[in-house]
Amino acid sequence: MAGRGRQPGGLWPRGTRHVHGPAPIIRPDFRPVFLDFERGIRMGNLEPNQRITKIMKHLLEARHETKFITDRWGRGVYWQWICWLPVAARKAKPISSAYNFGCAKFYVTINREQQTFEAGMQVERAPLRGGPDALRTESDWDFHSVVRGLRRGTAFAAELARLVRREKFTVRAGPFGERTTFTARTYRGPAPLARACKGMPPNEWGGFQLCHVLTRRELRAMSGDDIVATIAAIFNELATAMNLVLTVPCLRTARGK
Repeated sequence: MAGRGRQPGGLWPRGTRHVHGPAPIIRPDFRPVFLDFERGIRMGNLEPNQRITKIMKHLLEARHETKFITDRWGRGVYWQWICWLPVAARKAKPISSAYNFGCAKFYVTINREQQTFEAGMQVERAPLRGGPDALRTESDWDFHSVVRGLRRGTAFAAELARLVRREKFTVRAGPFGERTTFTARTYRGPAPLARACKGMPPNEWGGFQLCHVLTRRELRAMSGDDIVATIAAIFNELATAMNLVLTVPCLRTARGK
């Protein structure tokens, strides 16, 4: 949480105090070595301006002029999956405003098995049924907007085709253990993705992902600044697709809101 005199985004070194006036913005210091293909994304024992969570939250809030929530899967020094979602879109949900699962979100992760790093957007679907205390997909989850958009002629389908065919994104849909996946070489339209979404077993978690995949070799040729700029560029490309499924389309795009 930001202390008195600190700038939004939290890009400051640990222990810094500023008695007179606001703290200066500190240059991000993300380093390629923080992406460990054996253990995950390093988060522990770092200065705030070295943490990808703080850096991307700051960049997203500055670009879109709206607050973001950071969430993650992992604990300790290395995390496996990190995401950012707009506060306004979550708050607008009439049923599911108390948690993040129902919202479309930007994310980054390391695939240790395939030795790749990816950045993109994800929309989850929880089980459709369960006990009274079990988390399940509600009618206001963004996943429903994704399914409605996976039809020829929709704005979402057009944007999906552009991103996969022209910008070389990868798209996946279905249960997390067995997703249907397409790249620019194999993509022929949204119908198989719609079938994968609708055909998920009702008692399983799954969802939709649209991401850019970078190999370990590609990352080795990049500086920390290059990696941050690449993630930001990927998220910027996805803003239109995100707006088309968010409860509140609150992201700025190249063509405006």
